[in-house]
Amino acid sequence: MVSAVKIDHVRKTFRNDQERIHVLEDFDLSIKQGEFLTIIGPSGCGKSTLLKLIAGLDLDFEGQIRIGEKFVNGPSKDRGFIFQEHRLFPWLNVEQNISGNLSLKNPNIRSKVDQLLSLVKLKGFEKAYPRQLSGGMSQRVAIARALLRNPEVLLLDEPFGALDAFTRNHLQEALLEIWKENQTTMVLVTHDIDEAVFLSSKVVVMDAKPGRIKGIVSIDLPYPRTRTNKSFQEYRTVILKSLDHHVNELEDWSI
Repeated sequence: MVSAVKIDHVRKTFRNDQERIHVLEDFDLSIKQGEFLTIIGPSGCGKSTLLKLIAGLDLDFEGQIRIGEKFVNGPSKDRGFIFQEHRLFPWLNVEQNISGNLSLKNPNIRSKVDQLLSLVKLKGFEKAYPRQLSGGMSQRVAIARALLRNPEVLLLDEPFGALDAFTRNHLQEALLEIWKENQTTMVLVTHDIDEAVFLSSKVVVMDAKPGRIKGIVSIDLPYPRTRTNKSFQEYRTVILKSLDHHVNELEDWSI
């Protein structure tokens, strides 16, 4: 079976006048089709940089990245990207922000946008403008926009990091519903351990300077998950300990 995402010996270096900074070093990772994978690690470990490489937004790296059987050589509709800031166009309403440069007069586009509005629970807000939306609603618009072109992989760079705890929890549940319904491969970057355990089938823990995989935690918990559950807290503790720089590097952790 071909992996949804295959990262082989990726190395990323930033250069300035005085030094070369190794952001990612010999990074190898396979992500299965339909998997919900979360990447967690300290600031500066290269999490967001890795997402940009997968998205094709930065091609200055060594190694290879494939989506299915195709090598990444630039942005493509087979990858959707959601940033921490929703980045909606303030002069467009909700349905126009979702459709982007595709015409809502096209019956197929109109139908798809209507389906996505239902999926992200924004029916009734089609004509609203970003200034009239809450932060959580704006991120739901961004998610719908990213899903419009049926991406094989959805890349999420701390999409809920700027939201309050209540809204963040609500959107985590909404994202799980979208994942289950669409079976889109999800790759999420976060600093939030609870978020990683709540959402993921697998958590990749990264180390910094240079960024590399420190360990992988498979989350063997049924959905929906309860944060107060004993097993949930055990996984949380495992990941928290794995982030400790004094813990030896491991390939896989389990409880």
